[in-house]
Amino acid sequence: MEFLSDSPARTEAVGAALGRVIPAGTVIAYRGGLGAGKTAFTRGLARGLGYTDSVTSPTYTIVNEYLGGRLPLFHFDMYRLGSAEDLWDIGWEDYLDRGGVCAVEWSENVAEALEAPVVVTIHTLSPDTRRIEIEGGDFLADLRL
Repeated sequence: MEFLSDSPARTEAVGAALGRVIPAGTVIAYRGGLGAGKTAFTRGLARGLGYTDSVTSPTYTIVNEYLGGRLPLFHFDMYRLGSAEDLWDIGWEDYLDRGGVCAVEWSENVAEALEAPVVVTIHTLSPDTRRIEIEGGDFLADLRL
């Protein structure tokens, strides 16, 4: 699936649409450069899951947990991790076992630890425009903006 976004609000709307249909146990592998909109997408994802509080980047904490929605959301930033082994060291398996959604920024740093993820690629086309591609998962047929 592919969507065009001309604002952070539109990027959040695409994330919210995914949050409304995503099943428990899904891993999302984000791809996209610095400032592409991965955290904006995650804010929408959290809203679509029913989470109403603030959502921020986990840059310095590695993972932020958002509870209280339809499913728990675990938002990871792997920018500072050197390998998938580091991911296992922070308890990746425990997060997978909790039945929520794991959204992983800088997923390419830990790609070998991610089994059959939904891949969300955000391409920066201009300072304001993004192309968002979402691949993987039969549930995507139900995704509507």
